[in-house]
Amino acid sequence: MLSRLPLWVASSPQQDSFSADEKRAAAISDAWGFPIVDRAVKPTDGFYLQVCNDVLGLVDASEKKTLPVDVDFASPASLYRKQHGGGRKEPIVKAIGLKGDAPWHVIDATPGLGRDAFVLVSVGCTVTMIERSPVVAALLEDGIRRLAQRYPELAQRMVLRHGNSAEVMQYFSGEDVNAIYLDPMFPHKKKSALVKKEMRLFQQLLGHDPDADALLAPARQLATHRVVVKRPNSAEVLAGEKPSMAIESKKHRFDVYLCQKP
Repeated sequence: MLSRLPLWVASSPQQDSFSADEKRAAAISDAWGFPIVDRAVKPTDGFYLQVCNDVLGLVDASEKKTLPVDVDFASPASLYRKQHGGGRKEPIVKAIGLKGDAPWHVIDATPGLGRDAFVLVSVGCTVTMIERSPVVAALLEDGIRRLAQRYPELAQRMVLRHGNSAEVMQYFSGEDVNAIYLDPMFPHKKKSALVKKEMRLFQQLLGHDPDADALLAPARQLATHRVVVKRPNSAEVLAGEKPSMAIESKKHRFDVYLCQKP
């Protein structure tokens, strides 16, 4: 698993954002240990991170025509999903079991680019995202920072923890966790238009999650209400454990494990 990617400032000294982007890159480098490379020498091989116009993005140098992958919770697509059925009708919200107006605390132990976490935040949940990859964690942190500039009330309900999810859940301290959401990276056997570019890039960079089975036990121990596991329809259940029920969609299903706490 790659973690210490080079960090490049994409803006030029002639751009208004250059000085701000240099400062932003320095802050990211200090926080996550990514080495800043000479802005005059653009990386030409492998993966690298770039700061451009106040946005941290992940780049595959071999994909010349592909835009950087970044976390943008306030993107038109995210906001459209929130405003047009992106609320309690979403399968993930139904699977989590959110009812009424009671605030729920949900852990997303495999957040990826945080899109499902944002759906849960948009319906009133507080979501703690646990991410072990420094690269992905840095992208999420940058997304939360920019969300706070436009929608601080949403950003306040997003918490990021960097670490191994199984270990963090096992020793979790803080407010009660009503539900835990797991969406481990599933290995795709062939390239397909259905596999989004972000997922393909993540699989190349990080690999799939061979230890995903180890997440279920600590999740069931920690959650007070339920654990939800998102799986492709063709995938076997996580850790070989049969769920209490399943909510199916066209391409995926949500395996729900009800938790009965004393």
